[in-house]
Amino acid sequence: MLNLQNPTNPPAPAASSAAPRSALADLDARTQVLRDRLADPEFLQNRGLGNEVGFFTFCYNPALELYVRQLVAQLVGESEGGRLPCRIVERNLYDALLGICRERRILDRIPQQEERRGQEALRTQLQKVASADAFAKAVDYSPHQPTDVVFLTGVGEVYPFLRAHVLLDNLQHLAAEVPVIVFYPGKFTGQSLSLFGRLDDGNYYRAFDLI
Repeated sequence: MLNLQNPTNPPAPAASSAAPRSALADLDARTQVLRDRLADPEFLQNRGLGNEVGFFTFCYNPALELYVRQLVAQLVGESEGGRLPCRIVERNLYDALLGICRERRILDRIPQQEERRGQEALRTQLQKVASADAFAKAVDYSPHQPTDVVFLTGVGEVYPFLRAHVLLDNLQHLAAEVPVIVFYPGKFTGQSLSLFGRLDDGNYYRAFDLI
């Protein structure tokens, strides 16, 4: 279960030094495609998508979570330093959840509520407070710049409070203007999402995998 009792240090899936070579090779290949896209003017302007909005998945083996976090931090740094022709706007969903709870002034009471009511009751209550619409509002921003790219991270950290496909349904207006890349610890077939490669995360048809 997601741990909200220590918000300054969210739980991190371990990146195994014994991760399969195929997973590392796939991550390298996806990283190169991602870098190419971030330098492609047509990608940055959401062109060539037909009538679809600019949702993209960057899928990876969950064992490589910490590698991906380092990759995101590096790309954000390169963007801020002018070494990439785009402005990366990262939105971490775990941070968004904490922000929603702080705004509703319930974050400090969560441990006591969990102890009193149990995990399932707490989860049900939090899902009402931290709805997909609330997450979408936390992720959205304005004004958008012509070379913006939104990175959505922390997908695995907010499960089962939020399903990726539900959030995307609430962010179509954002992806209509700027590319949105979901860093997804699992698999996307083009029709369905599988979180961690094990959990059915719902059907979705309006995204494109980077590879």
